[in-house]
Amino acid sequence: MAETVGSAPVPERLHALDAVRGFALLLGIIFHATLSFVPAPAKIWIVEDNRPSTTLALLFFAIHVFRMTTFFLIAGLFAHMNFHRRGMKEFIRDRLKRIALPLVVAWPFVFVAILAVGAWIARAASPGQLPAAPPWPTFPNFPLTHLWFLYVLLEFYVAILVLRTVVAAADSQGRLRSFVDRLVSLVLRSPAAPFVLALPVGAAFAAAPKWLMWFGVPTPDSSFITNPQALIAFGTAFAFGWLLHRQMDLIRILERRWVLNLLLSILMIAACLAIAGLTPTLRPISDRWIAIAGAACYALATWSATFAVIGIALRFLSGFSLARRYVADASYWLYLIHLPIIMALQVAVSGLNWPWPIKFAAILSIAFPLMFASYQLFVRHGFIGAVLNGRRMARHAPMAAAAAAVSSPPT
Repeated sequence: MAETVGSAPVPERLHALDAVRGFALLLGIIFHATLSFVPAPAKIWIVEDNRPSTTLALLFFAIHVFRMTTFFLIAGLFAHMNFHRRGMKEFIRDRLKRIALPLVVAWPFVFVAILAVGAWIARAASPGQLPAAPPWPTFPNFPLTHLWFLYVLLEFYVAILVLRTVVAAADSQGRLRSFVDRLVSLVLRSPAAPFVLALPVGAAFAAAPKWLMWFGVPTPDSSFITNPQALIAFGTAFAFGWLLHRQMDLIRILERRWVLNLLLSILMIAACLAIAGLTPTLRPISDRWIAIAGAACYALATWSATFAVIGIALRFLSGFSLARRYVADASYWLYLIHLPIIMALQVAVSGLNWPWPIKFAAILSIAFPLMFASYQLFVRHGFIGAVLNGRRMARHAPMAAAAAAVSSPPT
């Protein structure tokens, strides 16, 4: 299937990119599952396991380096594709249905469930006493929880549509857009592409005096005002994805360079850990030049890892797979509901005298089948599935029909 953007035919390689999107969401579940095991000088999560693990701390660090940047790049790319397929009005309507509606509807249930887990912990710590009521949110402070990514997506949709409208009105001849296309092509064709895209992100980290290297981009999960580092880091990825789709052939460069980008990302992650240490610290790096070096290494690790993951998917996952397609479809629902489930399982195993690998495996081996079952039984073939996946899935769709269908991913 091909779409024309500008004057060039653009081959759609959606199977690999859809797999990357689903992979990023599922990695988020694993990421949150590591948090109770991460050793830190102070409490960083709702529960602390009695068997902390440096190995899981390193997994936490590595996942956090690239996961959301990869997600937002794919989100921007799919947003541009959907915009040109649907037009402005239908695009806005689709985003309200599939992003804004799940945020508004899912948040109360998720938040209440998280509060219930918190109350469970409080009751266990102080038997016979009622847990203290959580503080009431006051603007702009608001507990968006892990659903913050939907809120930030909505911010980016508004920003890109406004910017596009202004540019289209001011650039009637298309000269500015042609210049930007040439610039994107020049950047991505260069082996220095990860270095160029890392510049704004590294500068944002270096400019923040309280930046904690171990935790990367500060998660904008507790305010309606997104912090500058998240806006710059994720906004750069979203905008680049939007522009990349205008010249989709360029993405094959990432496929050809996946080994180079993978090696660079491993080297940069190792450099980050050499600077930050093997376990989390909750204090900024005191030496200014070391902090700048850390910001540069982290930003470069982010973009080289993002390019590596996309390149690997394009190289090995471009063909249709019914199993990968199913997982990609399910990943949105799984990510929406996972956090209170993961938290409850973390609480349940936190005091057991089991080795941490068994505890961690138990959390995931219970959570994933439970969540996939809920998707299959209650979501995939019903109204919720139609909202999240863009269409209602037939219960007995032939494989050929499933392979031919091209869904519009939630990003």
